[in-house]
Amino acid sequence: MDGRHDEERGAGREVSRRGLVAGAAAAGAGLALPPAAGSAAAAVRAGAPGAPRRTQPADEPAGSLQPYASYWFPDSFPEGREPDAGAVWRSLKSWRPQDDADLPYNIATVPLAERFTPVPANGTARAGQARISALVSFAGTAGNPSQGGAKADFYALTHWAYLDELVFWGGSSGEGIILAPNAPVTDAAHRNGVPVLGNVFLPPTAFGGDLKWTRELVQKDSLGRFPLADKLIQVARTYGFDGWFLNGETDGGDPALARQTADFVQALRKGAPELRITWYDALNADGRVGWQGALNDKNAMFFQRGAEKLADTVFVDFRWSSSRLASSAAYARRLGRSPYELWAGVDVEANGWNAYVGWDAFVPEGRDHVVSYGFYRPEWTRRSGDTPARFHARDDQFWGGQNTDPSAPAGPGSWRPAARTVADRSTVTSVPFATAFNTGHGTAWYEDGLRTGDAEWNHLGLQDRLPGRRWALWAEGGGTFQRPAVGFDFGAAWRGGSSLLVEGADGTLVRPVTLELFRTRLPLRAGTVLEIVHRADEGSAAVTVEAAVAYAEPAKPGGRPKFRRLSARTVGAGDGWVTTTVRIGDGPGCTAHALGVRLSAPGGAPVRWRLGALAVRGGGPAAHTPAPPSALKIAASHVTGDGVAELRLTWQPSGKAKSKGTPVRHYEVHQLLPDGKRRFLGGTCESAFHLPALRRTPGEPETRLEVRAVGELHTSSAAAAAAFTW
Repeated sequence: MDGRHDEERGAGREVSRRGLVAGAAAAGAGLALPPAAGSAAAAVRAGAPGAPRRTQPADEPAGSLQPYASYWFPDSFPEGREPDAGAVWRSLKSWRPQDDADLPYNIATVPLAERFTPVPANGTARAGQARISALVSFAGTAGNPSQGGAKADFYALTHWAYLDELVFWGGSSGEGIILAPNAPVTDAAHRNGVPVLGNVFLPPTAFGGDLKWTRELVQKDSLGRFPLADKLIQVARTYGFDGWFLNGETDGGDPALARQTADFVQALRKGAPELRITWYDALNADGRVGWQGALNDKNAMFFQRGAEKLADTVFVDFRWSSSRLASSAAYARRLGRSPYELWAGVDVEANGWNAYVGWDAFVPEGRDHVVSYGFYRPEWTRRSGDTPARFHARDDQFWGGQNTDPSAPAGPGSWRPAARTVADRSTVTSVPFATAFNTGHGTAWYEDGLRTGDAEWNHLGLQDRLPGRRWALWAEGGGTFQRPAVGFDFGAAWRGGSSLLVEGADGTLVRPVTLELFRTRLPLRAGTVLEIVHRADEGSAAVTVEAAVAYAEPAKPGGRPKFRRLSARTVGAGDGWVTTTVRIGDGPGCTAHALGVRLSAPGGAPVRWRLGALAVRGGGPAAHTPAPPSALKIAASHVTGDGVAELRLTWQPSGKAKSKGTPVRHYEVHQLLPDGKRRFLGGTCESAFHLPALRRTPGEPETRLEVRAVGELHTSSAAAAAAFTW
C-alpha cells in the first residue's frame, strides 16, 4: 500500500484498492481447510436446485464430523466451475435453520455487554469523537472451525477496549461471499461490549465476481419484498451476531440496480432496526463501482434517504485525502448524521505500523477529530510460527505504542497507536467479576495451577476480560523509574492458558510500583472482597504484594488514580501459588473505579512475579457456582484410528431457566482417566461441542466424558456424564 492519501497520488491509491480485493480473496483461498462431510448440508445431493455442491479434498477423513463457520452464495453458484478445494457451495435463499446440522456449534450465546468510558489514560485520547472499526480475517472462508482449533498460533485479539465494531472479514468467488461470524469471535467480542458484523462481499469481476449475485441479493418477490434481506436478518438473529457489512464491488450495473440496492438496505434496516449496517464505499448511484474515498452525492443514498437512516456507518475507501474527509464530515452533518459514523480506511494488512498513514487528515492532535477510522486486517501482528507471548507483545505495541505505556503512547516510528487517539472502554461494572488473564489460546490448559491439558488450543469464547490499558504503571513519588516488563505469559497459569508476568532485572522494584489493571464501576458492599492468586517464580526475589483499589476516578485525563493500599503479602520463589483476600467494600454507595496491585522487592534482586487470577465477589465462591448441565449425549461419533475417535456432544444448558440460577460463563469438557484424574478436552459457551480426537486409555472398554458449567468466578458445577464405548 502506498498510503499517501492525497489527491496527487492516484497510482498509490489504486495499489490500496488491489490490496483490499486481493486480501478478501486470500482470506478464502489461502487458509482453506476441509469442510464437514458428515454435515447435513454436505450430504445433500449436488445438482438439485439450491442444493449444496462441494469438493472432497484428498486429505479429508471420510465421514468427518467437524463443524465450520457458515458461508453462502445469495442463490446460484458459479457457472462452469467446481467449488474451490475444501469448499461447500450453499444457497442462502434456500437455507433453513432446521436443516443445518452445524448450527448448534455456531450460535453465539454471550449477550452484548454494556460498557462505559473512564477518564482517558492520557491527554491526547478523546472520548466521544473518533472510533475504530476493524476488518479481521481469523481464518479462511471455507474450513473455519466453529469452535476454535488445536493450534496456539492464532490471532487472539484482546484489545477490545478500543474497538467500536468488528467485521468478520472474508469471502471469495470460489467458496462463498456471505459470511456469518463463528461463535467464539462473537462471544469474546460481546463479553467486551463490541458488536460483530457478518460480511457480504460481492467481488469485482476481476476476482470472479458476477453481477447476477448482486441482482439475486436485492431481488424482490411477487409482493415487492426482499427475501434475501429477510434471510440476512434471520441469520444474524439465529447466530447471535449484530449486523452486516455490505461490500458491493461487482461493476456493470445501472441506476435502477443502485436504487433497488438502496431499497434493499432500507428493507434490511426496517426489518431489523436492532441490527447494525455498515456500507462500504464502492457501488455508486449510477450502479457502477467507483471508489470515492469520501461520502458524497454518489454514495450517500446508501447511508441516508431523506430523514431516514439506512446504514449506521460507511467505511470510506482508502482513496481518502484531507480535503475529502473534511468534505465528508461536512456532508454527514448536513444529513443530520455524526461525522464519526464514517470510517476512514487504514490498510495495515501488509505493513502494519510501518504503513504510512496521514493521521492529521482524520485524527489531528490539538483539535477535534474529523472522522473515525477503520483498520483493514490488523491481524498483521500475528506472524506464522510465533509463540503466543511474542504475538501479544507485538499486538500490545500495535494498539498501545512501542513502550506499552498508555500515559504516553507513541510509535513505533510515525505510528499513532489507538491508545493515543481513542478513549478506552470497559465492561467491568458488576459483582462478581473475575479474570484468570486467559487470552483465548495457549500451549496447555491449567486448572488451579495444575496442568490438566497438554495440547495447544485456541478458542476466543474462553477468553477472559483483560486489562484495557497495556500497561499502566505508577511509581511511588512519580517521575521516571525503571519500568518492569509486563505481559501475558504461557509458561504457567492458574486457570486457562496464560497468566500475567511482571519481571525485571536487579533493582526494578526497589521503588514500589502500582500496576493498574482495570478501570471499573463496581458497586461494593460491606462484605465485598478482592481476591488475587499469585506466585513468585523460581529465581525471583521475594515480592511484597498489596491490593490497590481506587474509589474515585482521576480529575483529568492522564491523572493517577488515588489508590488505597489494602493488606500485604510477601511471596517467595518456594511458596507456589498463594491466594490473598482483602475486604474492599466500605458500605452502601461505595464504588471501585480502578483495581491494581502494588509491588515491591526491597532486596533489589531480579523479579519474576506472576498474577494468575483476580476476582471481586461478595460471599464465598460456592454462592457463585452454576447448576450443572444435564442430558449429556454423544450425538455422533466416528472412529478415526486405533484408539482415536471423533465425537459430537450435546447437552441441556444449566441455570438460565431458573430465576435464581447463577449465570454460566462457559462449559468445560473433560475425560475421566482410570486413575481418577481428569484431562481437559476443550470448552465452549454453547451447549454443543465437537471433539476432534478422543484418545482411548489402553485397555479400557469405554471412555467416560464429563461436562461442567463454569461461572464468572471460574467455579465449576457438578458434572453431566456420558460414556463412549469403543
